[in-house]
Amino acid sequence: MQVSVESTSALERRMTVGVPVERIETEVNKRLQQTARRAKVPGFRPGKVPMSVIRQRYEDAARQEALGDLIQATFYEAVVEQKLNPAGAPAVEPKSFEKGKDLEYVATFEVFPEFEVTGFDSIAIERLQADVADSDVDNMLDILRKQNTRFEAVERAAENGDQLNIDFVGKIDGEAFAGGSAKGTQLVLGSGRMIPGFEDALVGVKAGEERVINPTFPEDYQNLDLAGKTAEFTVTVNSVSAPQLPELNDEFFALFGIKEGGLEGFRAEVRKNMERELRQAIKSKVKNQVMDGLLAANPVEVPKALIGNEVNRLRVQAVQQFGGNIKPDQLPAELFEEQAKRRVVLGLIVAEVVKQFDLKPDEARVRELIEEMASAYQEPEQVVAWYYKNDQQMNEVRSVVLEEQVVDTVLQKANVTDKAVSYEDAVKPAEAPKAD
Repeated sequence: MQVSVESTSALERRMTVGVPVERIETEVNKRLQQTARRAKVPGFRPGKVPMSVIRQRYEDAARQEALGDLIQATFYEAVVEQKLNPAGAPAVEPKSFEKGKDLEYVATFEVFPEFEVTGFDSIAIERLQADVADSDVDNMLDILRKQNTRFEAVERAAENGDQLNIDFVGKIDGEAFAGGSAKGTQLVLGSGRMIPGFEDALVGVKAGEERVINPTFPEDYQNLDLAGKTAEFTVTVNSVSAPQLPELNDEFFALFGIKEGGLEGFRAEVRKNMERELRQAIKSKVKNQVMDGLLAANPVEVPKALIGNEVNRLRVQAVQQFGGNIKPDQLPAELFEEQAKRRVVLGLIVAEVVKQFDLKPDEARVRELIEEMASAYQEPEQVVAWYYKNDQQMNEVRSVVLEEQVVDTVLQKANVTDKAVSYEDAVKPAEAPKAD
């Protein structure tokens, strides 16, 4: 087998492969002999058909099959021989495909980039330090109570925070418009659910009252036919209900699965969940900074095939997430290319760090991570056992741990500054970078 390789770009290779005719004929004859043992030809018993008849009837098909298999086999033999690492399937173009002659074809494909991860000391990391204070737990209890607010009917005028049950009919220039009317709608005043001015105009109404209000649709309203126009809504108030926060009692604690320990037991459980959230938030923010730093310090050219594969995965995920009667390939690739490229580059960089520092998943950390995830469930022991019985789940956890070890490796070499902040600042999402 003769092989020559030409580099047509930084990552693209054009490989010419020549396969001797003797190897081709050996493969063709092997297939014809297999066919002869099972072929059914009128006038002959199975297995007794002359080879000349078999060749006449089946040689073309056997040759096509042999050539296809030989191209696949010799391609992988050639890339191993040339120490190439293809990043996707090759585009194959036959140069010589004639019977009785050597097979020659050209395979064009991309290879994985070869690089070394550098620039660790140029990466600046701000690592947040925070604790869960008693006041943070108090705030969380207030949030949980508000999330479980009940509304009870009152006979007074409506205030911000009250819930109204209303019927309304909207018109523009005296004509009703699509989506402008409803019956029995529940609306909490001050929630911002309706267009600006709608809820403000209902402060002070009472049950049984009818009020005409004139809010204006925003200039950037999604329905362009309504954008910027002033509407007239006739609103009938069916009821006014005031918010009632639940008491911190056993009934309330039971909503969260806490059946004993009273208020102190509930506070302890809330604190434990907040501390877990805090650890995860700090870890996530550090990881994002590490990954951004690795990307900035290591510009890597990536194969188009890998980006294309990742775009397709993101398309499938988008369809699964949002549903609808749409096929993944109907979504424009441009929507996903930037995210796909980032994922592919980071995947290559992380894999190279693992290779450079000979990292392997720390099984103690694997166990620790599983136990932490399991602690959020009522029967954590069963969750831990379930993980250890599922190889796929275990491999996913090991991948997460290995990525954490990559982050730790970078932190040992990066410029890390610790910053003390409040619990709220530590757990709030990082701000997206502003566009130029």
